[in-house]
Amino acid sequence: MSKVPTKILLDDAMKKKYAVGAFAINSMEQISSIVEAASRCRAPLIIMISKKSLRYSKYLPYLIDAAIKENPDIPISMHLDHGESFDQCKKAIDFGFSSVMIDGTFDEKGKPSSFDYNLEVTRKVAAYAHRFGVTVEGEIGFIGGKEDDLDIEGQKFTDPQKVKEFVEYTGVDALAVSIGNRHGLNKFEGEQKLRLDILAEINKRIPGIPLVLHGASSLPQKYIQKIKKYGGKLQQMKGVPIEQIKEAIGLGIRKVNIYTDITLCMTAEIRKFLLEKPEVIDPRDYLGTCREEIIALVSNKMAEFGSVNKV
Repeated sequence: MSKVPTKILLDDAMKKKYAVGAFAINSMEQISSIVEAASRCRAPLIIMISKKSLRYSKYLPYLIDAAIKENPDIPISMHLDHGESFDQCKKAIDFGFSSVMIDGTFDEKGKPSSFDYNLEVTRKVAAYAHRFGVTVEGEIGFIGGKEDDLDIEGQKFTDPQKVKEFVEYTGVDALAVSIGNRHGLNKFEGEQKLRLDILAEINKRIPGIPLVLHGASSLPQKYIQKIKKYGGKLQQMKGVPIEQIKEAIGLGIRKVNIYTDITLCMTAEIRKFLLEKPEVIDPRDYLGTCREEIIALVSNKMAEFGSVNKV
């Protein structure tokens, strides 16, 4: 099976009312572990790459291609996360990505944009992508927190009154929403609570469009405590409670983005290994030690999202 457009995965999720896990990666170990989890769970999978990860290694898309070829019985989409311009999205599409997100909530200089700018750049990307059967995700409002090179103060909730106009004008296949979710290690300034009332209103206005929840890592305490135990230093951390993610899935979320949980998992396992075995110098040993734990983490996420045995 070749790379699958995300729309195909989301259409099935819409029909059966579950969410597809979208996991951001930056290494070969993460790719192999996430795909193995999908294979064991018989679950559809979206593998996401950010611009920073592409700068870190331009070979990551080729590794994902290899993983897809080795697992032809699992539908896998390769997705560009938070594309910042038409040109960046076009390059991804031309390379062979089956899905792109254009984040028109910021302009190409990283400044908050107007709604009209967002409309036009998203429509332009969608028109180009759809010529090649590539799925497009847009966003209204903006999601705060730290991701890659962006450290965004504050947050702007998605305006339910604008979603129908946005979807109809741009032709996007999915819409990322801002409902209190944030990127990074500290996802809430106060109470750990998503604005499910806003989500419900959005879903009511565009019931046929798959909705996307960014910044949805729950930040498991077992990884945080292990990192601290083995020498790591972490500041305040608040994740999204899984109960709220499940409620959000019931209100139209069909794609759930996860990155920080995998980062914490990998860091915890490697720190433990290196401190307990200081004589080891082979990267294959200490990088490989995190694989089974990542597989377990991702498998658990897939179960929580309801995507197990959907293949």
